[in-house]
Amino acid sequence: TTHYLFIVVVAVNSTLLTINAGDYIFYTDWAWTSFVVFSISQSTMLVVGAIYYMLFTGVPGTATYYATIMTIYTWVAKGAWFALGYPYDFVTVPVWIPSAMLLDLTYWATRRNKHAAIIIGGTLVGLSLPMFNMINLLLIRDPLEVAFKYPRPTLPPYMTPIKPQVGKFYNSPVALGAGAGAVLSVPIAALGAKLNTW
Repeated sequence: TTHYLFIVVVAVNSTLLTINAGDYIFYTDWAWTSFVVFSISQSTMLVVGAIYYMLFTGVPGTATYYATIMTIYTWVAKGAWFALGYPYDFVTVPVWIPSAMLLDLTYWATRRNKHAAIIIGGTLVGLSLPMFNMINLLLIRDPLEVAFKYPRPTLPPYMTPIKPQVGKFYNSPVALGAGAGAVLSVPIAALGAKLNTW
C-alpha cells in the first residue's frame, strides 16, 4: 500500500511542479513572446519529473502516463476559461505526450538504462517539445486579435499588449527553444536522478 501511495504522491507533485514551470497553459495572447521561456521550462521539467517517476516505477510508458495527466489538467483549465466566456482557442493545450513517448522509447530501447534515458531521452525531449508546440501554435488564429479582443483580467500591467511585438525579439524561437531545452534538460535530469539515488 505504501508503495502505490508513494507512486500517486510522486505523480501528483511532479505534475504540479511541471505545470507551474513558466506559463504552462500557453495563453494565446502571450504565446509567442513566452515561447522560449516555455520551451526551456517545460522540456526541463518534463524530463526531471518523468525520469524521477520512471526510475521509481521502472516501467517504460510511465513518462507518457505522466504527460497524459498534465494534458488532462490543462484541458480542464481550458474548459474553465471557456466557461468564463473566452473563445475556445484562448488557451492552447501544450503538446507533452509525443516528447514523453520518445523518452519512454529511449528507456525501453536501452533496456532500462537510466543514464541513456537521461542523456538521449532528455535531448530528444528538448529538441522535440519546442517543435511540436510551434506546430500547435501555428494552428490557432492570430494571437494579437485575441489579445486585444479578450484581455485577461489577471494579466500583469507590464505584460499588457500595447502594439504588435510578435517576433520582434527572437529571430527563431524554435531554434532558441530547442537548443536551450536540449542543453538544459540533460544536466538537470541527471541531477534529479542523482537526488533519487540518495
